[in-house]
Amino acid sequence: MGLFSKDIRSMDDLLLHGLHDIYYAEQEITEALPKMIDQATNRDLAQGLKNHLEETNRQIERLDQVFKKLGTTPQSTDCPAIDGLIREADNTAGEIEDKSVLDAAIIASAQAVEHYEIARYGTLIAWAEELGHDDIVRFLTTNLNEEKAANTKLNTVALRKGVNRKAAS
Repeated sequence: MGLFSKDIRSMDDLLLHGLHDIYYAEQEITEALPKMIDQATNRDLAQGLKNHLEETNRQIERLDQVFKKLGTTPQSTDCPAIDGLIREADNTAGEIEDKSVLDAAIIASAQAVEHYEIARYGTLIAWAEELGHDDIVRFLTTNLNEEKAANTKLNTVALRKGVNRKAAS
């Protein structure tokens, strides 16, 4: 069956499907981050990833609140996009010998995940607003803002903290 099954009959169903998708993605990210933390050799990168792991757990808690506000049980649905991004990160990391280059690759992979989450949360917020679910917009917006901040921090580590420069030398 395709990504959008015939079970999605309304915009409310589509919103719920999107929430199931991001719920799955956040859970998968909590499983992938510890490996990235272990692989990172740059202290700023490793600490930033640890901080984001804690943040991701709080994001899952907020999503639990979103499901509660909607009167439904939290559940997830497979997200081929996040599965692919995580698989690609693992494959790329497995091909890199130089630890400095690996740090740059970890940042790139983490940013790909952040960009996916930013896109998903932005869409969910727009749908929730359109459907009048103002009670969940705050939770989703907090998650979105954290994802944007995580992306900015990754940029800082790559550019200002010298990860890319070290990898290139």
